[in-house]
Amino acid sequence: MKPKMSKPKTKTARQYKEQPAPAATHATLPGQPETVLLAVTGMSPAVLTETVWALANEPEPVIPSRIIVVTTAMGRTEIIKWLFEPLPRFSGQTPWEALRTALAASGHNLTGKLRFGATPDDIRVITAADAATGRTRELDDLRTPADNEAASDFLLEQVRGVVENPDTRLVASIAGGRKTMGALLYACMTLVGRETDRLTHVLVNDPFDTLREFFFPKQPGGHISKPDTQNSGRMLEYHPANARVDLADVPFVPLRNLFVRELGRKAGTFSRLIETCKADVRRRAAESIRLTIDSARAELDVNGTTIKLSPPEMLVLLFLARRAKQREQPYSSYKDAIDDLNSFRDEQLEATKDFNDWRHGPSLRSVWDERDLTKAVAGIREKLRWQGGDAALLAPCLPEKGRCSLDIVPPMIFIK
Repeated sequence: MKPKMSKPKTKTARQYKEQPAPAATHATLPGQPETVLLAVTGMSPAVLTETVWALANEPEPVIPSRIIVVTTAMGRTEIIKWLFEPLPRFSGQTPWEALRTALAASGHNLTGKLRFGATPDDIRVITAADAATGRTRELDDLRTPADNEAASDFLLEQVRGVVENPDTRLVASIAGGRKTMGALLYACMTLVGRETDRLTHVLVNDPFDTLREFFFPKQPGGHISKPDTQNSGRMLEYHPANARVDLADVPFVPLRNLFVRELGRKAGTFSRLIETCKADVRRRAAESIRLTIDSARAELDVNGTTIKLSPPEMLVLLFLARRAKQREQPYSSYKDAIDDLNSFRDEQLEATKDFNDWRHGPSLRSVWDERDLTKAVAGIREKLRWQGGDAALLAPCLPEKGRCSLDIVPPMIFIK
């Protein structure tokens, strides 16, 4: 289903009503970057014609040199059916041909512009490899975590293929496809997009957002009919000229400038790039943290903000802080840390005979397992995030999947 229309509330939303024909838009001049429209689509291919129409009707018209669509096998079928097959109501033209005709009639020079067709170079279907057979298959839909992982790697490859070319400018559209596809494209743009690139979303007012045969406001064929759900047997008619197409620029932060070293080489998989960037963010945060642990009061202080911890939380933080201070290697998993953590727990029980001390709490008397460690880490992280401010900077430095350690530089850790 096409996205529902909502009134733009920010300066990033641009509304396009019928305007006088603009001056002819010339082909890209030598030395000027080509604009590539990269879009994700699903079962509503009309988001492509709507987006192109909106771009062409901006105050400074943009006519993409080419269109690249990332979709599923089912999405490809829909694109070919709805954009490249002649419609009787369009006098035998396909919707894509009708769009080009309307743009040309509005004064746009389409020479060398709007390259798009049904070839695999234009419609790029997400693929995944079968681990058992080694064969690659096209995805019909994105329904499993493995499908989404394949989609993220595929999208990253497509985005990088455009942005690594200095002679291109990318306009990425998240209007079509499953929400997951739009979210993944947004993530890819954040990781490798440039300041000169754009991320957009197209919005169409009701009822045109649900009319299958609506493609753009100046399409031929007259009124579009739709059954009246309130009155059986009656047809409602809507003229495309009354449609309003809004193009909203979605803000994103181009992090590639913060990770020049990491992004200066081939990214590898999407998940690996995410982990690399997270590690770099964690390192930068760790350098600005001064952590003081009061082992008598079961409290931690992050840059002047004090937080009270439960006995299990205090035990874990003190254990990890001492290892970090002694520059010991991180554990690769929570499970690997359990034996040493239990030995540390025994040492703490013997360290004081004051049974009112936090070390003698009921929660520390039994042997710990991986679930206890996981729960304690989650408890610390939740308190840090709830506190906010500088305290929240410590949260990414706590253990996470694949790393069980306190990732802070030793000179910034102080234990009382």
